[in-house]
Amino acid sequence: MGASSGSYSYFEHKADMGIAGTGPTLEEAFSQAARAMFGIMVEVDQVRPQKQVSVECQANDVAELFVEWLNALLAEADIHRMALARFRVDSLSDYHLVGCAWGEPLDTQRHHPKIEVKAATYAMLFVGPEKGQYVARCVVDL
Repeated sequence: MGASSGSYSYFEHKADMGIAGTGPTLEEAFSQAARAMFGIMVEVDQVRPQKQVSVECQANDVAELFVEWLNALLAEADIHRMALARFRVDSLSDYHLVGCAWGEPLDTQRHHPKIEVKAATYAMLFVGPEKGQYVARCVVDL
């Protein structure tokens, strides 16, 4: 995996947390938002990419697909008891996404678990171009 050309950020939202991913493509924006979400839960820089999990999801439009992507990643992390930190969207259309993530079994000593994210929501959902980049953002339920 090469160097990333995107970024991620946080924004305040009552008791929940807003996440946003940006990048030159929607795929990169989705990947950065996933990193932001997992960054709420663990120290993502401490997570080694030892195991890959695959994700495939469908939705009625690209914004819903973004929420489905994030929730599918949360489910995979929970099922496999993993901390995830690297994300890639391989195929993205208005209705279908195929991607993957890398991580390792959760290690409380090294990953320093923080706040659990229960789900990505449709609150403040936006997916599209903004200021010359693509942005994918929503609020996650803590």
